Amino acid sequence: MSFSPGPSGPLGCTSIQEQRDRWERKRSRTARELVQTEQRYCQQLELVTTYFEEILKAKGTLRQDIRESIFSPIKVIHSVNQSLLVHLENGYFGRGFDQFCPHLHHYNTYVDNIYNASKMLGIHLKKNKAFRRFKKLQEARPEFNNHKLEDLLQLPIQRIDQYKHFLQDLTANTSPDNPEFQQISRRWYIREGWLKMVPPKGADVKPKMFFLFSDMLLQAKRCSSLHTTNGDKFAGQYAYPLQDCTVEKVFGHTRSQGGLLSLTFPKAKLLLMSSNQEDLNDWYQSLSSAIRDLLHQHPGSSSQWADRS
Repeated sequence: MSFSPGPSGPLGCTSIQEQRDRWERKRSRTARELVQTEQRYCQQLELVTTYFEEILKAKGTLRQDIRESIFSPIKVIHSVNQSLLVHLENGYFGRGFDQFCPHLHHYNTYVDNIYNASKMLGIHLKKNKAFRRFKKLQEARPEFNNHKLEDLLQLPIQRIDQYKHFLQDLTANTSPDNPEFQQISRRWYIREGWLKMVPPKGADVKPKMFFLFSDMLLQAKRCSSLHTTNGDKFAGQYAYPLQDCTVEKVFGHTRSQGGLLSLTFPKAKLLLMSSNQEDLNDWYQSLSSAIRDLLHQHPGSSSQWADRS
């Protein structure tokens, strides 16, 4: 049996080209969805900044410290994401995320403050009748499409997790020869898993879920099992930038005992324990490698995250 060249050349070349075409179609779909969701995300952030934060400031309905507690750096986040959107709409995904990443400390601040923001919002809705009436009137605007302020304030936390999936899909369907490949593949998800957090004052050791990215370690908690759509998902609690982090094995060099990792940040210290030696070693290697890569990217410089947080 012999094979004849098809209209696109030899059979092997046709198969390679077909595979490349499939990758390009998948990449195009992912890129289109990323742009569309980013447009909607920026529009929703604008609802919060324009119809709540700015008007509340002009009216004086809430004191400045209360407004800052509720809205945190959402206005800055909106500005950063508008810049990202311009790059995405023009097809510059790698460049856009490259310029976006140094501003992720604003998201760290937001994640760290979200519990306090929700609590503060609830308190002042109960005791401030003018604020309660104002919130109801704003949410009734057609632009809000029946969204509540409480839902909109959760969007930055949800969006960060979505970027991870978009960038994984883009990377998987982008040729390594593409000049954007390194830009979109070098900064994100590395691994995840449960580690026991050892508290400083001898309280109970509790397992926590951690997600390791190339420039941060994210501590998360499982969403409520009663939630209709998010019962199997995690919500971020604390974000630890790796730029000026040091990691050490405190003990645990035998296969049966596991061990302890000590992570020292400019503003925090974590003691994380695992009874699985192989898992502990993998966490240590992954953290060390991520920190080393960051050091090579910013040699001799102090943390851009720590400086601005």
